[in-house]
Amino acid sequence: MHQLAKAVIIFDEIQSLPLRCVHMFCNSVNFLVNHCNSTVVLCTATQPLLGEVEKLKGALELSSENEIIPDVQKLFEDLKRVEVLDSRKPSGWSDDEIADLAILEMEKSSSCLVIVNMKRSARAVFNAIAGKSDAECFHLSTGMCPVHRKTILKTIRECLASGLPTICISTQLIEAGVDVDFGSVIRFAAGLDSIAQAAGRCNRNGKRTVGRVHIINPAEENIDCLKDIAVGKEKTERVLNDFKDNPAKYHFDIIGPSALSWYYKNYFFERKKEMDYPISQKESIRTDTLLNLLSTNTAAVADYGRVKKENPAIFLRQAFMSAADLFRAIDAPTQGVIVQYGNEGENLVAQLASAFDVEKQFALLRRAQQYSVNLFPHEFKILCEQGALLKVQENTDIFYLDKMFYSKKFGISMEPVNMEELRCV
Repeated sequence: MHQLAKAVIIFDEIQSLPLRCVHMFCNSVNFLVNHCNSTVVLCTATQPLLGEVEKLKGALELSSENEIIPDVQKLFEDLKRVEVLDSRKPSGWSDDEIADLAILEMEKSSSCLVIVNMKRSARAVFNAIAGKSDAECFHLSTGMCPVHRKTILKTIRECLASGLPTICISTQLIEAGVDVDFGSVIRFAAGLDSIAQAAGRCNRNGKRTVGRVHIINPAEENIDCLKDIAVGKEKTERVLNDFKDNPAKYHFDIIGPSALSWYYKNYFFERKKEMDYPISQKESIRTDTLLNLLSTNTAAVADYGRVKKENPAIFLRQAFMSAADLFRAIDAPTQGVIVQYGNEGENLVAQLASAFDVEKQFALLRRAQQYSVNLFPHEFKILCEQGALLKVQENTDIFYLDKMFYSKKFGISMEPVNMEELRCV
């Protein structure tokens, strides 16, 4: 970290910090600021309470003087561009009902963005809208390679700029860092920070008096395997229910600073045991945390003492190598595959297949990142069993996808797509 000394470091979209990295991040920032004379700026519209996590394990050393904006509540009030509507209902919303709401909102404001939690939901809602409206309808998800997504986003922006009737169904990838301005937004229930980020895609340029953001609860959705979203949704529902009873408590703003602060307090308290990067015995020789490995390393020192009957005669007892091996910036057991999107994608696969030493073709592999999609193990297995995944060369583990399994609408498909969906731009 010495290379970051005496620097100005800006962390954009800090709400995206993985929960398990919270204490390590806070300790690192405190060190950079207090000992390396660096300045750290945390940017987001939904500031997490990193100064209020467990102090003994590492919390940001923040005070009111650290806030760049002098009156955050007033800023939120002055810049308010949307009305957030709690549109949940006891029975939940069916795909057809969501489609009807999206079309109605599009007819009112010329454009509507629907943000869902899962790729299968994006497809289901997209299909429900198809045939019901003459508006341009788009789909975005991580099942599409980056170049494909950028192409779709470019077309969406052109439609929005021209005032054409536009509907987009997207996973949460559109919430941060994507500059689009829809007349209305429908957001599946999730963490309040995600809902606030979704609201940032509504009336973004202030062209309308007010934009509408609906929070809905889909009738058919199982997010048990998505813990971040599931816990966030539960805590958000607490805030929404409390808001109904006492909106003045939150300054009449569901996504304002008071509501977000209360949400984060509940969310962080629920998951405080996960903030020091826990590691299981399956991953290491013992159950431990990365934070402990990089600090006092008590478990390893205790094991040494039991065997040697004395403490190790060294000052630095951290397990740096073990921590480096165990750390994963993105904790997802995925396998990247190259897709043949457009002529460029096809040419890229052909070049990789004919390269003399493909693993040393760094320029080609860098280009391949823009034409790659990450698959979970069960998805990889399904496509392998159908012969849809092939190696660019037999002696490598670089895979590409058969064109028959990539749709111009949805990206990667678990079954062959029809000829209409094969016509990629």
